[in-house]
Amino acid sequence: MAKLRMGMVGGGPGAFIGPVHRMAAELDGDMILTAGAFSSDATRSFQAGERYRIEPSRAYADLDTMLAQEARRADGIDFLSVVTPNHLHLPAARAAIAAGIPVMSDKPATATLDEALELRRLVRASGLPYALTYTYSGYPLVREARARIAAGAIGKVRKIVVEYPQGWLAGDASGKQAEWRVDPARSGLGGCIGDIGVHAFHLAEFVSGLSVTELLADLAAVVPGRELDDDCTVLLRFDNGARGVLMASQISVGERNGLHIRIYGESGGFDWRQESPNALIQHHADGRTEIIQAGDAALGPDAAAATRTPGGHPEGYIEAFANLYADFARLLRGEPAPLLPGIDDGVRSMAFIATAVDASARQASWVPLLIPGE
Repeated sequence: MAKLRMGMVGGGPGAFIGPVHRMAAELDGDMILTAGAFSSDATRSFQAGERYRIEPSRAYADLDTMLAQEARRADGIDFLSVVTPNHLHLPAARAAIAAGIPVMSDKPATATLDEALELRRLVRASGLPYALTYTYSGYPLVREARARIAAGAIGKVRKIVVEYPQGWLAGDASGKQAEWRVDPARSGLGGCIGDIGVHAFHLAEFVSGLSVTELLADLAAVVPGRELDDDCTVLLRFDNGARGVLMASQISVGERNGLHIRIYGESGGFDWRQESPNALIQHHADGRTEIIQAGDAALGPDAAAATRTPGGHPEGYIEAFANLYADFARLLRGEPAPLLPGIDDGVRSMAFIATAVDASARQASWVPLLIPGE
């Protein structure tokens, strides 16, 4: 089959996530970056096109021009990857959908809940594929934990603890990657809660198979002068009665990318750390502790399908990202991709951000997590 042609909006010079999307999409040889509007500055967009080594005429000054020009080509783009700051997610996705182009978007779906609801209406009305890169759902052992929990390996889930500490915003937010994340006009309603808290939220629901129904939130802007939260603690209640704790912080000095989830059930528990992603720990009620390794022959079909190398050959962030793109490729070709996060995950995540920010500001006690339209 011919490679799927990828367009990109965002990902210009100095960007982190754009090159990650490109590497992930192309890892399996099923997709190729073909065109892009990489920056709001036309010169920088053309420079990015050179660095990505795409055909010079297919580096565009803006997204509208790209969509119009690509539509005229027999070899036009098959989908658009949105890798911009949050405030541009909806406008970019809206333009692509209007042009009949499927969308793969970086998370969160949008900058606000109202925008996410608008996007859900557009996606549903169009029938076009839409997906979100909640990266950590692509790790093989995360998918293995999900499958084992669903099969009853630890009985009824009772407790979920998920934490995501970082320290890179403990001081001044300088540089391209930091500046937009602390700017409400570009980041949206949430700071840390919207940048990494949604990863923790999605991971908790994805692995456990449960849905958050209530929360109690304490969000703070710790660094003086900062408008958006940079430290978050949220207590959770799930639809089966389980309790949970979510901690996300970007002012935890010394922490790097410490995403860590523990799920405890009636007869055991699972423990997985993003910084050691090739080992999943399963605790048993009789006191045994089992270490499940990436590439093990005993892995179930979901994890096995997401594994590229034999055991002992570590796979990590790019490969997990690539698993989401592989899922998206199947979706584009009309095949099922049940583990791929989509617009409903995006709306749930934006509702989580909005509810947590509002509840914390009001110093409210327990509040329901309500998903409009559900």
